[in-house]
Amino acid sequence: MKIRNRKKYLSFLKFKRDFQQFGLEKVKSYELILHWLNSRLSRNQFLLLSGVLVGLTAGMAGVILKTLVHNIHYFITHKVHFEYQILFYIVFPFLGIVLTTITVQTLFKGQDRKGVGAILYEIAQNSSIVSSVKMYSQIVQSAITVGLGGSAGLESPIAVTGAAIGSNYAQTYRLGYKERTLLLAAGASAGIASAFNAPIAGIMFAFEILLTGVVFTDFIPLVVAAVCGSLLSRILLQEDVLFRFYTREAFNYKNIPYYLILGIVTGLYARYFVTISQKIEHFIQKFNMPPLRRAMFGGAVLSLLCVLFPPLFGEGYDTIKAFTNGDTLVIIENSLFRYFEFKNFTIIIFLILVLILKAFATPFTIFSGGNGGNFAPSLFAGGTAGFLFAVVCQQLGFKEVPVTNLVLVGMAGAMSGILYAPLTAIFLIAESSFGYDLFIPLMIVSVISYLMAKRFSPISPELKSLADQGKIFTNKHDKNLLFSLHTKDYIDLQSQTINLNASITELFEMIKNGNKNTFAVVDDLGNLKGILGLDDIRPYLFSKETDSLSIVKIMKVPPAVIYPDKKALEILQIFDDTGYWNLPVVDENNKFIGFISKSAILIGYRQLLKLYSE
Repeated sequence: MKIRNRKKYLSFLKFKRDFQQFGLEKVKSYELILHWLNSRLSRNQFLLLSGVLVGLTAGMAGVILKTLVHNIHYFITHKVHFEYQILFYIVFPFLGIVLTTITVQTLFKGQDRKGVGAILYEIAQNSSIVSSVKMYSQIVQSAITVGLGGSAGLESPIAVTGAAIGSNYAQTYRLGYKERTLLLAAGASAGIASAFNAPIAGIMFAFEILLTGVVFTDFIPLVVAAVCGSLLSRILLQEDVLFRFYTREAFNYKNIPYYLILGIVTGLYARYFVTISQKIEHFIQKFNMPPLRRAMFGGAVLSLLCVLFPPLFGEGYDTIKAFTNGDTLVIIENSLFRYFEFKNFTIIIFLILVLILKAFATPFTIFSGGNGGNFAPSLFAGGTAGFLFAVVCQQLGFKEVPVTNLVLVGMAGAMSGILYAPLTAIFLIAESSFGYDLFIPLMIVSVISYLMAKRFSPISPELKSLADQGKIFTNKHDKNLLFSLHTKDYIDLQSQTINLNASITELFEMIKNGNKNTFAVVDDLGNLKGILGLDDIRPYLFSKETDSLSIVKIMKVPPAVIYPDKKALEILQIFDDTGYWNLPVVDENNKFIGFISKSAILIGYRQLLKLYSE
């Protein structure tokens, strides 16, 4: 403890010296105060203070982004008459994706890694260190994309922004990996809480998605951050910007059959949505177009979809609110369907087409160069599916169909199946609708949809590729630790080599003067030809008949070779299969690099296990 306090004090003195030398141009005065507090407060006290500051900052970022996008969207959709809105629906979605791509290429130098997967990657592969650029780049990009009509959500960019704020705060005050990860999650949690004014949902998001495979005992800073973000949202955002639903029916157990069927419907739709998204992602990648041309192609497709079906424009929350308020005409008033005679089957056909095409509009927005996430699209699709299901039930003659409740629980069902986050979905809708008495139907629909999604794919398809490559953590804690080990760190670059044409005498001298038990046999170019161990050489050490011996005669072919890009988990499996404890590492041209030891990997694993368990 004394050593720790001394280090903090020395850090404080260094910071004070810099402050006195360079003034406010180089050092921020509030950082000086926080450094001083860090040296005076206990770890838990400083983490609690950090949770408040990170939560307020991330919450403010969320409020700014939501307000900015709302004002842009409101102007486009409410301040212009229908005849001109067609022009807007043609121009603005296209312009949004193209401008986002230009912004990424010029201002952010092509750094367009986005989405929740980007946060998970930084936690697993980069010690929770997130680039400071992401504290504002995601706000700029998503505001352009979604504000101008991109069919995506703001929540993922808000979460990435909050995570970057938490990570950079921790880096500034030189906190360790566990504290850095905790504050990263706290920032993301505060961002989600501010986006929905739902602190519990923000906390569930952090534990259910971000901290998968990470063991934590400290969670109070995360809770405090979520509360701060939610409070800022409630205080600063206008009522029409908030994700709020005030009309709903009381829960009636007799309506449970509706919820059971809706759970199956949303589960099937979730699978359809993620499958189409993956196919479109592969379709766009297959053509390998330059970024700007790809953006123009995706923007043109999105604009066409928005012209035909205006509910696909933007996040779609206004449409969901229209469902819950019973404003059926509002749903189609800006579309070409307004010219058809309004009948119930017209709205049914319209909503079916909207659901089908939403699965195309969102991936074209995201993968062609826009910035956004699947939060809002999943909620929009689920609410639309719930409303459509209610209308169909009414047309079939069923009485007292709980329309509003079906819309609400439908949102939770689709979100559970698409994002693999049932707890986040349940608490999000419960908090947003003040519908805590809806917990039973929310759980029924969310669990059914989630289990169906898991039946098709154990891991979220959005993250499966990263998980298979070991680039993100999963629920398998042992594998997470092994994937955190970098093979290059465990290669013995001082391994001894002997030339293929060397004499036995030279080999004996190497053994006498060296400290290695395994040797690599290489040619003049350094290419691996074989290996030698002390057990292979021992029978000849005291033999008098060594004149006829050669390196070629006593060396042996290695049972396997390791490449530097192999994961530690794969290498351990090779060790188990061959029964060896040391294997040679070569590059793609078979040039020898060094030996890697099973013992070294296991020691690294134990050290990580100790670190994660403290």
